[in-house]
Amino acid sequence: MLDHDGDTHLYLQIAEIIRERIAEGRLSPGQPVASEAAIRDEFGVARTTARRAVRLLREEGLVYTVQGEGTFVGPPGEGTRQPRKTPMYRQIAEDVIERIRSGAIRPRRPIPSETALTQEYDVARETARRAVALLREQGWIYTVPQRGSFASPREKWPAE
Repeated sequence: MLDHDGDTHLYLQIAEIIRERIAEGRLSPGQPVASEAAIRDEFGVARTTARRAVRLLREEGLVYTVQGEGTFVGPPGEGTRQPRKTPMYRQIAEDVIERIRSGAIRPRRPIPSETALTQEYDVARETARRAVALLREQGWIYTVPQRGSFASPREKWPAE
């Protein structure tokens, strides 16, 4: 448990807990480390605190981060991590496209917000933002300032 009243910063305490999990073998090389969102939820801390803990472990060489895929134990290339064939932001975009095509998200209706996508897929906000940008570029969605992003009308969908 974290000592919220002690003299050690919370991010240092979290980094130590993750360090112990690695040393004890509960997290082995190539295995994913909890996302910032998962760390935030597990320890009840702010995202910046979670980010600082992961950054410290990365600086120590205990973990490495692959943009759009996550953070993994060990130096890059070590362990059993299989590279993702499709970047996570593209997978999210493909899932949203399937929801639009199937009618689960109807034309001119809101798509899940970046925050909702971040939580649903357990990814960083930037990953969700890239997915939404890709959907917008392809014409699947449009954005109304101060209102959100909406599924495009069928006649605006990209040609198959």
